[in-house]
Amino acid sequence: VSTQSFTRARPFKFSSASFSTSRSLSSLPSSVERVGEAFVFPNEYPGQCYEFNWTLNRDGVTPLKKSAFRITKPLDLKIAGLEPHPKSPLAVKTTSSKKTLVEAGSDQLSFDDYDEVTQRTKDLLSLSDTLYCPEGHMPATTTTVRIITNSDKLAPKLVAYLDRAPKRESTGCSITAYILEDASMEAFASYAIEETGEGDDVRSVAAVVCTGKAIKVEQVVAGLELSLEGLVEDEEARKKEAEEAAAATEK
Repeated sequence: VSTQSFTRARPFKFSSASFSTSRSLSSLPSSVERVGEAFVFPNEYPGQCYEFNWTLNRDGVTPLKKSAFRITKPLDLKIAGLEPHPKSPLAVKTTSSKKTLVEAGSDQLSFDDYDEVTQRTKDLLSLSDTLYCPEGHMPATTTTVRIITNSDKLAPKLVAYLDRAPKRESTGCSITAYILEDASMEAFASYAIEETGEGDDVRSVAAVVCTGKAIKVEQVVAGLELSLEGLVEDEEARKKEAEEAAAATEK
């Protein structure tokens, strides 16, 4: 992965949004105030959470079938109707699978072609009967990951692979993976590193896209690991660039 002047990372911007609806406490006992403000979301149920749906919208996926599960722990798998993987943490070997991943912006795959497949993948994920969305940290790091998939077979394995992250609001992650199992899609496996932010507040984010009739967990994890390597290299390059700029100013 090249680090020359961030040639891998194209500028990438997205707008943030927040969503909250509060209920007035004026008509409730004063004791209620001691336990915090009450939030009411009508027509919510397991798989239909407005806050999480807004987060998925910002990731480019809209769960049209109103069935999308945010999975951060084994119990969430059961709520989604799945069984946790018997091995946790799950060790995944990716040496051979990494050879099947192509980086967007390289000689093998242009950003335009990558964008075309990615948009098609997001569209089909939006139409899926159910979305399973494991979230956590890359093992032994604090790099946040969200995986959006329609595969009930991959989700338990990916939950077992990721480190459990502290509970937090549903927001975007450093690495987002779009994993679609669909017989109509050709086998495709790629990842992209992009820059977001402006001025001194610039950071890199990554996306992984895997499609095909049957996707192996090794291929997904290979994409996650390559993305992490790219994010680390970009951060180190920015740090070095800042140090060199500071040294030049001192002279």
